[in-house]
Amino acid sequence: MLGACFSGGFVANRLAQTPSLFADANTENALNRLGERFESVARRVSPSVVAVEASKPSAKSRRGSVDESGSGVIIRLSGQTGLFAVTNNHVVSDAAPEQITLNLSDGRIIRPSRVWTDPESDIALLKIEGNERMLTPATLGDSDAVRVGQWVLAFGSPFGLNQSVTHGIISAKERGQVSLGSTIRIKDFLQTDAAINPGSSGGPLLNMEGEVVGINTAIASTSGNNTGVSFSIPINLVRKVANELLTKGSVARGYLGFQVASSFEASDALKLGLDRVHGALVESVYPETPAAGAGLQSGDVLLRIDGSSIKNENHCINLIATLRPGQRVRLEVWRNRQAYAVEATVGDWAQASTKLKRSQG
Repeated sequence: MLGACFSGGFVANRLAQTPSLFADANTENALNRLGERFESVARRVSPSVVAVEASKPSAKSRRGSVDESGSGVIIRLSGQTGLFAVTNNHVVSDAAPEQITLNLSDGRIIRPSRVWTDPESDIALLKIEGNERMLTPATLGDSDAVRVGQWVLAFGSPFGLNQSVTHGIISAKERGQVSLGSTIRIKDFLQTDAAINPGSSGGPLLNMEGEVVGINTAIASTSGNNTGVSFSIPINLVRKVANELLTKGSVARGYLGFQVASSFEASDALKLGLDRVHGALVESVYPETPAAGAGLQSGDVLLRIDGSSIKNENHCINLIATLRPGQRVRLEVWRNRQAYAVEATVGDWAQASTKLKRSQG
């Protein structure tokens, strides 16, 4: 009996260990396949990634200019002829085409023939002339289809180290509560923990099919270096901005004329009689604007625009920006513990901001 018991215990131990052995083997195989996928994407996309150098005018510099470095990716846009490089506006802003160089993976250096910029979304589009057969555009994906937890690769030139590749996952979508400077107003980022550092700005973020799903833009950091919280502009937004820049020369954005509160907490919502935190709290309404004409007041909570529910203050700004100047919209407002509906005619943000600058200057 002792032998039987001992033998039975030995067999049970071996059986208990067997799944662990198989699991280890499966894990190793899975890691090898993932590594091979990383390698395949990197090899395919590398020719499309460029290092960007720009000489920008500066009154603070003795020589009258400063050098800015970043990254970019060569793309083809549906309905447009030729090839373009996409990067961030803050990499090339104020630089003339002849002051910008694009360094390819094979060592070639080219200059763009024309530059379009949209400071509010931090997107820049550079026209590339020449033999298209010698250039490799990257494939654009669908950023709306990106899932939280999905593997991604970030390409760029951190600290001047061209053709660097890092990996991570999509940490979150629709991130907007990010402070990025006074000119960047449209913020709807993909968040990733893929390492992005100075010099990576403008480089592509790719899914495991080798498709560009974002343009790397910023990091959340107290030191200026990577901390695992990085932000990329969704490629669907890049497409929209790029096509409007090419067809119209600028991006038309809607305007209503009120200031939203920078935060809207649960305690604020409960005091106003709301059962959840949603919408955007109106902090002030500018006179002689569409919002003033519609009767919006300080302390209102804007809940919906034309049936689209507003998630937070940043989502409100982005939603209004997508409206067409001149169109009529229905606004659902929460005031005095009740919902009200009002209508407004959307204004033009460019005209409104110009008027505001003149009044302040």
